[in-house]
Amino acid sequence: MRKNLWAPWRLDYIKGIDEQKGCFLCDAVRSPDAPDSLVVHREAEAFVILNRFPYSHGHLMVAPTGHKATLDELADGEMLALMRLARRCSRALTKLLKAQGHNVGLNIGKAAGAGLKDHLHLHLVPRWVGDTNYMAILADVRVVSRSLQDLSGQLRDEFRRG
Repeated sequence: MRKNLWAPWRLDYIKGIDEQKGCFLCDAVRSPDAPDSLVVHREAEAFVILNRFPYSHGHLMVAPTGHKATLDELADGEMLALMRLARRCSRALTKLLKAQGHNVGLNIGKAAGAGLKDHLHLHLVPRWVGDTNYMAILADVRVVSRSLQDLSGQLRDEFRRG
């Protein structure tokens, strides 16, 4: 039987897709220390940012530091940096949130569902057995164990530790 991971709170993001000006990933990486920044780790070729409109708590994105739209545009070092950071994200989410699994994926281009079609980014969505529950559907409620700002601080600490 097919189960869905419902995320009705993403509607605010979906409604605003056509209104986006510029690139929020480029903006974020230029100001990683801003008070409202969700950038949790930055390296020369790639960085990690919390998704402001997550599918689940702890939804992270890994993106190249440079504005690149496709895999073909990435240098080998950038590709390696993305995958190395994805592995570190997986470890951090498992440790901090006790994630029991992860969905990892890329949406390249508008036809593939990319909300931001010009800056490639990898999604890491932590998962738990039974996380497709009724709360978000019946009560328009999602259970979040901590704020994005609290989680970003914990993730920054985890990345500093290595």
